[in-house]
Amino acid sequence: MKNIQMNHAQKGFTLIELMIVVAIIGILAAIAIPQYQDYTARTQVNRAYSEISSLRTAVEERLSRGLTTGTYADLGFTGSNLTTETTGSTIDFTGGTGDLDGTLGQNASTAIATGVITLTRAADGSWSCTVDGNSVGTFKDSYAPAGCTFTP
Repeated sequence: MKNIQMNHAQKGFTLIELMIVVAIIGILAAIAIPQYQDYTARTQVNRAYSEISSLRTAVEERLSRGLTTGTYADLGFTGSNLTTETTGSTIDFTGGTGDLDGTLGQNASTAIATGVITLTRAADGSWSCTVDGNSVGTFKDSYAPAGCTFTP
């Protein structure tokens, strides 16, 4: 009698193969999640900076008309879900100097919440930017927009 051997095809993954896949996914997640959180915080700071920075033109226009005080609403600010400033927050550019502030909060990442972006106008008409992350232990200097000075 002839002994017939049949080749059986593998019908699934072995436990070792599944464990390797799970380990690879875990390693990728351990790297990707913190990178994504940094990316989110950095883009939120840049968006808040852009929203506040857009008000500089309105400040210059008001100063050219002799108007030195007012509110954020007077500048055209309609509110933001990243900053705690409201349309009723006041501004004062008496003498041509003053600040536009944006305190991060509301829907901002916890890594940047309570950080402050300040745009300061000097009497000569130049603007400077500072980002104060002092009250936030997790605010990294890499979150500050280009051209802004970071105060840890």
